[in-house]
Amino acid sequence: MGARKKRAPRRGSLGFSPRKRASRIVPRVRSWPHVDIGRPVPLAFLGYKVGMTHVFIVDDRPGSPTYGKEIFVPVTLVESPPMYVLAVRLYGYDPNRGLYTIGEAWANPPLDLELHRKVKTLGSYDTDKMVKALSEKLSEAVEVRILAATQPKLTGGLSKKKPDILEIKIGGVDDVNQLFDYAVKKLGTTLPVSEVFQEGQMVDVIAVTKGKGFQGVIKRWGVKELPRWHKHRKGSRRIGARSHGKGTFWETPQAGQTGFHRRTEYNKRILMIGGEGDGYKVTPAGGFLHYGIIRSDFVMLAGSIPGTPKRPVVLRWPIRPPEWYLKLGEVKKPTITYISLESKQGN
Repeated sequence: MGARKKRAPRRGSLGFSPRKRASRIVPRVRSWPHVDIGRPVPLAFLGYKVGMTHVFIVDDRPGSPTYGKEIFVPVTLVESPPMYVLAVRLYGYDPNRGLYTIGEAWANPPLDLELHRKVKTLGSYDTDKMVKALSEKLSEAVEVRILAATQPKLTGGLSKKKPDILEIKIGGVDDVNQLFDYAVKKLGTTLPVSEVFQEGQMVDVIAVTKGKGFQGVIKRWGVKELPRWHKHRKGSRRIGARSHGKGTFWETPQAGQTGFHRRTEYNKRILMIGGEGDGYKVTPAGGFLHYGIIRSDFVMLAGSIPGTPKRPVVLRWPIRPPEWYLKLGEVKKPTITYISLESKQGN
């Protein structure tokens, strides 16, 4: 008699169930970190994924085996043209229904933003009157947020004109009046990514992953394929029936939609922030595959991020930064010694 199997962990995390297609290509930020830096600051920014290359940096992580040495780091570029601040929105809080909208004040965006492609009910607003009405209800507010639109026409790899809109919380201080004054000051102006983040800072990346269509249980859940040397009348790449008399257990791995899921990846470090005209410093020969060249502001992140090239990605202040990052006390700009500009086109 053979040895009894002692351990059989299930494949795939149920924490992401149900694995269905994302409802929208631009993800909504569901949670915001508490940030206290003594000045108001937007807590997120929207950019577009460009592609990957690699760099060499001097390792500055305390306690790392390679501390002070040059290390190889794969990086992802995100083109982040300045966002136009469309509106200011106030939120109140009620114990029975949670956050609720108090009101909002809209700016009159320029015609070249082509916001009418996104907001069909766009009209002409009396901004000063709306801001005054909001200020009278400021005592009721607990949160201040802005609505900001991207400018895809400024990028080098996108052909679309329709902007994407993101609601961004203003944080940094606990004084609502100070937050409101900052938001009103930014209303009707552009917001560069360098005003939101700084080099060396950690960010969370929220995006929709690459879609893979309808897949079986082997690819979708990682279950073990039945041994190929044995006869399989019904196939080896499948999961057997698991029933309790009233149907199938919901935990049983099943075939279905794979990819195009909304996901959050935590603690990606910003290695470099470039301004307009700095794209030549990071664009490889021949341009990035499926994207092209970088013409506007950009952010260089260490590691990979979800999604395909040209996909909108949300960069958010870190909600659970790592311990070594907190021990630094201050954000330190990494030292980049080499950026690969070799062609990604292949042979």
